[in-house]
Amino acid sequence: MSDDKMDIPVSYGKLQELEDDFEEVEVELLRQQAKLSAGLYEKRAKVIADIPNFWPLVLEQSPPELDECVQPTDSAVLLNSLVGVSVERFELPAGGDPRSVAITLTFSDNEYFSNSSLTKKFWWRYAKDGWSGLVSEPVPIAWKSAEKDLTGGMLDLACRLREAERKQGKKLEDDQEPKKALLAKMEATGLGGVSFFAWFGYRGRDVSEEESKEAFKEELAKREKRKAGEDVPEDDEDDEEDDFDEYETEIFPTGDDVAICIAEDVWPNAIKYFITAMEHDALSDVDFEESDEEMEEADDEHANKKRKA
Repeated sequence: MSDDKMDIPVSYGKLQELEDDFEEVEVELLRQQAKLSAGLYEKRAKVIADIPNFWPLVLEQSPPELDECVQPTDSAVLLNSLVGVSVERFELPAGGDPRSVAITLTFSDNEYFSNSSLTKKFWWRYAKDGWSGLVSEPVPIAWKSAEKDLTGGMLDLACRLREAERKQGKKLEDDQEPKKALLAKMEATGLGGVSFFAWFGYRGRDVSEEESKEAFKEELAKREKRKAGEDVPEDDEDDEEDDFDEYETEIFPTGDDVAICIAEDVWPNAIKYFITAMEHDALSDVDFEESDEEMEEADDEHANKKRKA
């Protein structure tokens, strides 16, 4: 980097002000998009109701953020039993944040769980330290037996831990149950072997609605100061130990990324993914037919050589 570039004065306040403006525009675009497309989603739901395996085929073409989280057994359940997906920006009717979403997966009868539908809510929250993002609550699944639990008991332990912490009003120590059992299960499983259905156990940061409201007020005040040209001190970042404590019992660390992927990619682009899946199937059929023809030609050529000999 040249000395001239090093001497350019950088105003953090001005850059952050621009970031604030971009965020406000993005949120407003989401708000308007949800409003304008609501009727289209209703129309789409009626059309695809008559298309067999629409959502399983959509998920076959899912982006890496989602596809990489699906284990082979998960894939069998999703492809054979998933009959519906829906996304609702549930805070919008009351003028809330359009980034808060409720994602519902609907299933036909299957051998693994008795739930006909599973809904997971994500709230967009602000923390006092300047962080903002999606938080959620664990959602239990009614497994038909311990052997059919695709998470190996991990989701149940995450739900029990959340309930225990709620009752005690504080986080449990590592040697207290069910936290001890959950930590042991997580260590034995490893991130690479976690079922997609553990996604229903995602929590994110523990930020209450009350803290979020207060933090958002403070954030708005900071934005007004920046627009007025006043200096606003940067938020103190949590140290690494605090970050580890926050997520040490997170059984699906990328749960918020998967939620955003479903809500902002898979859900609005479902028809595109379905058409892509159908085109791939058609190409596979052509390849299969060409292979058969090539085999027949090879057999004929072999027979001709034998006759000549």
